[in-house]
Amino acid sequence: MTPAELSRTVRHAVCRAVADGALAVEVPESVRIERPRPGGRGDWATNVALRLAGPAGRSARAVAEELRARIAGEPGIGGVEITGAGFLNITVAEDPLERQRGVVERAREDAAPGPVGRYAGGSRQDVWDETVAVLRRLTGYEASDASPVRVRQCADTSAELGSDAVRWAFLSAAAHDRARLEAPLLRQHESNPLFTVRYAHSRARALTREAARLGFAASSERYLDTDGDTEVERRVADWAEVLDSAARLGAPDRIARHLEGTAEALLGLQHTVLPVGGEKPSAAHRSRLALAEAAGAVLAGGLSLLGISAPEHL
Repeated sequence: MTPAELSRTVRHAVCRAVADGALAVEVPESVRIERPRPGGRGDWATNVALRLAGPAGRSARAVAEELRARIAGEPGIGGVEITGAGFLNITVAEDPLERQRGVVERAREDAAPGPVGRYAGGSRQDVWDETVAVLRRLTGYEASDASPVRVRQCADTSAELGSDAVRWAFLSAAAHDRARLEAPLLRQHESNPLFTVRYAHSRARALTREAARLGFAASSERYLDTDGDTEVERRVADWAEVLDSAARLGAPDRIARHLEGTAEALLGLQHTVLPVGGEKPSAAHRSRLALAEAAGAVLAGGLSLLGISAPEHL
């Protein structure tokens, strides 16, 4: 179940509560779904009960109680708990292989590269605004609905560093932080986050080429549950939410941080993707390659949205 599907499920529960006379509120046009915050439980969480408490004239926990049973009775829901002031924490009931397969398929569909910008002079504010505008067009947010984000300015050193390094420096630091336009951005070393992200993408492409040489292709056939597998799956699954929040908040630095985490997870998994020695390609190899390709798609798509190239060979 995707966050969008779960959002519709929760909204349907609100509609039922209103129709039953349990809540006297206007049904919201949409319900935000996010990962549980510290102290939360389950797979997903929503603050819809807190949003509806005032209009309903009841406490958020009372509203959450009205919604809990209605959400729990929907197909695909494994359980619903109320935490804190009235957050609804939801566990989805899915076959783990089907969930993993869905994560891979959605990454292939949703993480396609977007329009790549190129730094041609101008301020950090110009690059930030341009990127936020691209993100909001892609996700359906109207620029007029959000206040512009002011960023901390810095000197132009594009002649020394080049377009990709400058854009990464401008966009990977939070708006209020100083962009670090320094020579280490050109270093091909794991201490350079830009290099690590692009290198991880190139490794994903290399794994696909090597698998083809060995006579097999990606296919989600077996559920993978090692720490490395589940971390890559989590990073890929979170991509849509990261993209949405980056657009909504005008914060492309969220994309950069997510790419760094995805790259680290993929590089930790890469040595288990291909057969070694006399091994023959197995369902686990094909399934792990599918995860690696999905992570590579996220890396390529994210870099492109930041206006940074994602070379296949590095």
